[in-house]
Amino acid sequence: MAESDPNNEIAHFSLGRALLDAGEAAEAAKSFQRVLALNPNISKAYQLLGDAQLKTGHRDYAIQTLTEGVNVAHRRGDLMPKNEMIKTLQDLGAPVPQFADPLTATVSAGEILCKRHGGVGPKLEKPPMRNAFGQEIYENICANCWKEAIAFGTKVINELRLPLADPQAQKMWDQHIRDFLNLKQ
Repeated sequence: MAESDPNNEIAHFSLGRALLDAGEAAEAAKSFQRVLALNPNISKAYQLLGDAQLKTGHRDYAIQTLTEGVNVAHRRGDLMPKNEMIKTLQDLGAPVPQFADPLTATVSAGEILCKRHGGVGPKLEKPPMRNAFGQEIYENICANCWKEAIAFGTKVINELRLPLADPQAQKMWDQHIRDFLNLKQ
């Protein structure tokens, strides 16, 4: 799909992830670079590109990529990629971007401390799905981030041509949504 549609960021991301898992770090790096050329706001792509660059011996490029990724992740509220990139930078002995102290807000009725963006947002009215994943979303994600996740999920379905009646396709969709929402499996 990445070859047939060079502007499909999700296809390039999926290809890069598969190549990285297969030990093809140099080729994976090319896919993640393409993702970031198409959409420089995907913080997870910075994290994986940095990993690929480290595996190919390009430490200085990895530090530059990870530093930029931390800034993007902070701006977007993507806590899990941000924390992973900070840890990698620390392990490398590289400087880590500094930000103001995390939000220590009070959560009132009808609000939730969202795990995606790290701030307080409106609570969903009910779990979006009738399963454990839906309950996890309800307990950890604000309504605004869930709305963004639905738009992203639709894009995943369309661009990857996922038939959601297929359990493997459903699993793939769930993983993309988990990554988007910063929910560990």
